[in-house]
Amino acid sequence: MNIVVPRQQVWMAKVVVCLLVSVFIALGRGYSASPAAMTEQSAIPPVIVIGFVGGFISHDNPVHSGVQLAAHLHKDYPSGVYVRVFENHRGEEAHREILRLLDTNHDGKLSAEEKKSARIIIYGHSWGGSETVTLARELQADGIPVLLTIQVDSVAKLGEDDSQISANVAQAVNFYQSDGLLHGRREIHAADAAHTQIMGNFRYDYASKSVRCVGYPWYARTFETPHIEIECDPKVINRVESLIRSKLPPPAPTRAAR
Repeated sequence: MNIVVPRQQVWMAKVVVCLLVSVFIALGRGYSASPAAMTEQSAIPPVIVIGFVGGFISHDNPVHSGVQLAAHLHKDYPSGVYVRVFENHRGEEAHREILRLLDTNHDGKLSAEEKKSARIIIYGHSWGGSETVTLARELQADGIPVLLTIQVDSVAKLGEDDSQISANVAQAVNFYQSDGLLHGRREIHAADAAHTQIMGNFRYDYASKSVRCVGYPWYARTFETPHIEIECDPKVINRVESLIRSKLPPPAPTRAAR
């Protein structure tokens, strides 16, 4: 037996089907928007911590406090914080690495938003302190802000000025000693005090109280004694690490703590 369906019912059925299809498409679009949002959120660059060692020291020499500090941060921040130590003559390589990390969309250039999202901390000892200031100045030319620079007994390299902190740096601090043949910059100042806070020029005295530096070569212990004592002084190391950690998010709890 043939059943004849009225034309009006056929038309209504088509309308219902179209509405259902539209709903499913809308739901599908809404669902697919969520991963896109997650991708955009995950594109936030990490906090970047760059360290420079002094003299002709290797970037991975564990004797030096700047390398030890980076190892501590690596352990506490397996993600979200990028920490790397460079030799002081590899400032350009550090500069390129920062630009690469900030280029979150990988288009080969930095947008205003990518520059604005930068969270950069730079520290260094001796010639590494000089390279710290130089790198910050290069980032200023790129329009990139720097959260903090830390100089430990900074010694100016040829052609570099380690005394003037560029205006893109929010805060800067200087630790120095003035004894011995080799001693650091006594005072740093802001190129623009309205944009940069000099947290202090802190002097340490090793003439009356020495610090034992284990693992340093004989010539450093003989001719650069106060210069290396400030680097291996636990009081200075702890202050530097505390300043850096104040700019970082809380570290993830360890498995034992959880």
